Amino acid sequence: MKALYVKALYSGINKMRQLPSTVLFCLLIASSTTAQGQSLKSGDWPQFRGINASGVATGSAPPVVWDIEAAKNIGWKTEIPGLGLASPIIVGKQVFIVTAVGDQPEPGLRTGLYGDIASVDDEGTQSWQIYSLSLRTGKVIWKRILHTGQPRMKRHTKSSHANATPASDGKNIIVNLASEGLYCLGIDGRFRWKKELGELDSGYYRERDAQWGYASSPIIFRQTAIVLADIQERSFLAAYDLRSGRERWRIDRADVPTWGTPTIVQGSSSSELVVNGYRHSGGYDPTTGAELWRLDGGGDIPVPTPIQGHGLIYLSSAHGESRPLRAIKPGSRGDISLKDADIPSESVVWSLPRDGIYLQTPIVYGPHLYACRGNGILSCYDARTGERLYRERLGGGGGFTSSPIAADGRLYFTSEDGDVYVVRAGSEYELLAKNSMGEICLATPAISKGVLVVRTKNHVYGIVQKADDDHFFHVDSIARTQSR
Repeated sequence: MKALYVKALYSGINKMRQLPSTVLFCLLIASSTTAQGQSLKSGDWPQFRGINASGVATGSAPPVVWDIEAAKNIGWKTEIPGLGLASPIIVGKQVFIVTAVGDQPEPGLRTGLYGDIASVDDEGTQSWQIYSLSLRTGKVIWKRILHTGQPRMKRHTKSSHANATPASDGKNIIVNLASEGLYCLGIDGRFRWKKELGELDSGYYRERDAQWGYASSPIIFRQTAIVLADIQERSFLAAYDLRSGRERWRIDRADVPTWGTPTIVQGSSSSELVVNGYRHSGGYDPTTGAELWRLDGGGDIPVPTPIQGHGLIYLSSAHGESRPLRAIKPGSRGDISLKDADIPSESVVWSLPRDGIYLQTPIVYGPHLYACRGNGILSCYDARTGERLYRERLGGGGGFTSSPIAADGRLYFTSEDGDVYVVRAGSEYELLAKNSMGEICLATPAISKGVLVVRTKNHVYGIVQKADDDHFFHVDSIARTQSR
């Protein structure tokens, strides 16, 4: 089986010789990482933003243009009850979606650019659920109710009670419901274990009554589920045995609430577990939790997830007095905090004190790093040096929360209003298309096997390039699934 995989991999490489070497390198890393998974296959999208949160898909490409009303390139549409901002993940032929179904038929979700820090008032009982959908048709394969009860924490007006994206190794699915527990299910939906995490109070550290909802997604590394819980009190980073839920290790963190997802960075000789933070961004040994390096400063409400590329780690944050975008050298040790935010060091290869972004996670694609602000202003940088190559506005009016993803030389940026902007990758800005989903969209999409899976407020869509005689995806599945 390994020989077949290697043969297929090299066959794919031969077909991609026209790609730039940096893109090819990224694809090789993604394929290698996927091969290390228990049952993951090439093209799976098993966690927030796919393998190592890269946001880059390999294999068949999704379309550039689609039309919801005309059903152009729309493979299927499935209604999902409740409210959830967790991104879809894709393993094999299944799409997994987490939601919280409350007493209110239409839970409020306020979008746009505003600074209101208030929490949503009491919403009554919630039912936390996970759905398995067919990637081919959107049909519900199975649904499981994980927990029912009164939420232990409130949410922000631009948040939900189901923010954390699940993670899978191809056999297990890890779902972090924060104060409602950490769950493990089999890929077939069978319950395996639950771990109580206590009350995870995420909110504005300057205003303790403002509860905003936990959002850091779990990741899986070598038979452990890793959880970052930067909260108002007793923040921690921990790893749980994938088979039993037993706590393998746990370390305390002295940081304010953060919302980013941890990332595994593979160095030349070892792996690092990297987390974003305000008082404490850092690298850890993922097998023991031992601290390797730390970095302070940045925006005081860190949301973006660390990403990697070209032998560097990229950290972004933007709130309060500082908004840096920084490139860190893997393998650093000790306190690598900068004395002057403008002056790089041996460990901080480059630093742009005012170029960080607030809500979205940036993306490295080919030789470039792309970062989009909440107001839709997109910047492109040389990923190795930090040189800005362009700055352009995607669209006016609404905000941008969903993080970008990429495939086949194109980047997909989704606005809160549900407009998906398709931009050609490169050092010059070129908008290829603007596609409307017709609904609020804050979740980051996923791509697998040529299907772009987009979660809006009330639905999940499978968007795929369709020929006139294409019978693999069926538009009539829309009618079958939207009443579920």
